[in-house]
Amino acid sequence: MVDFKYIVVGAGMMGAAAARHLSAATDGVALIGPAEPLDRKNHNGVFSSHYDEARITRGFDGDPVWAELAKRSIGRYAQIEAESGIRFYHEAGCLFAGNGKGLGGDYVSSAMAARDRLGLEMEVFGSTQLGQRFPMFDLPDDHEGWFEPRNAGYVNPRALVKAQIAIAETQGAKLIRETTMRIHDTGSGVEVVADEGRRYTAQKVIVAAGGFINMADLLPSKVDMAATGRTIAFFELDEEKQQVFAAMPSTIVLAENADDIVYILPPVRYPDGKVYLKIGGESEKGRLETLGEAVSWFHSDGTVSEVDFLVKRAIELMPGLAGCLVTSSSCVASITRTGYPYIGYTQSSNIAVLTGGNFVSAKSSDEIGRLGAVLLLDGQLMEEDFAGQVGPVFV
Repeated sequence: MVDFKYIVVGAGMMGAAAARHLSAATDGVALIGPAEPLDRKNHNGVFSSHYDEARITRGFDGDPVWAELAKRSIGRYAQIEAESGIRFYHEAGCLFAGNGKGLGGDYVSSAMAARDRLGLEMEVFGSTQLGQRFPMFDLPDDHEGWFEPRNAGYVNPRALVKAQIAIAETQGAKLIRETTMRIHDTGSGVEVVADEGRRYTAQKVIVAAGGFINMADLLPSKVDMAATGRTIAFFELDEEKQQVFAAMPSTIVLAENADDIVYILPPVRYPDGKVYLKIGGESEKGRLETLGEAVSWFHSDGTVSEVDFLVKRAIELMPGLAGCLVTSSSCVASITRTGYPYIGYTQSSNIAVLTGGNFVSAKSSDEIGRLGAVLLLDGQLMEEDFAGQVGPVFV
């Protein structure tokens, strides 16, 4: 006799979505994961990178798999908001800007080739038009713009997770606010051991533990995935600056190589009551191998050199930010060998894995979670659900 049919381990963006979709289809679902720590600097357990107020969402993408994952997820935002009563999506639009060369140029070419198939509305701006349309930016003269005005902008990841969990609980899922330390196949099912020593059993378990998935005894063997630290800078905006940037879209400034790409979120009010404009990049590649290393990183404010780079880049692109108070923070990106999420079974036919956001998955988390639910309910994914692309790789 088991406690549950299905246990989802990890109550972040993917896990919460999986619990919602599973509980819509069956009873006997549990979601196990800790709540956000009240005191980040003194918390010594696991973290989640969804502890934030804004993540870019858009359908425009140079990769067809990620584009479709985003499209499916975005199409359900309104339903999730209506069923939960929690707003998390803000349609600010999303702007891509670049000179059309190198890596960034290839990305835009692929994305533009797919826009009609995906049904995306795109506005294209030359350099002169770009400055007129988005006066808060001072982009280089050789930069063009590709703007997605509808079904794009940003999501509040905290609120999205809250909405997913609220619906899942309404549908009968049980939320268990504990941290999983060990998972093992008993032969007749799966046992999950939590940090307080409590044990929970299920027919099947799917593990959505993000960057921490390899840092405890959760899987029969580790997934081939790097947990890498990323730094974010925040510009605090007073009322005057808020007006300057009020009409700003979510923005990705492309470059000829990955290290120079930056993403920028428009002004967002944070829990401390202040309004911040956030900028981040893709240049850090340091791996976090252990729980201790990950905790130390989350306790930090990021890397000083990366903060300096982001601040310099932000003021170059948006001179109106000069003089703003700057703070910084840290998060973790989970980068898989394939560049796609891992959604599949481990060496155990009772333990599946759902991880690998690759720094672009917040917008697509509902569909990724749905695929995790389909995997448990049907036993496999089909090609229309990217079975050939999302298979996990183990080490």
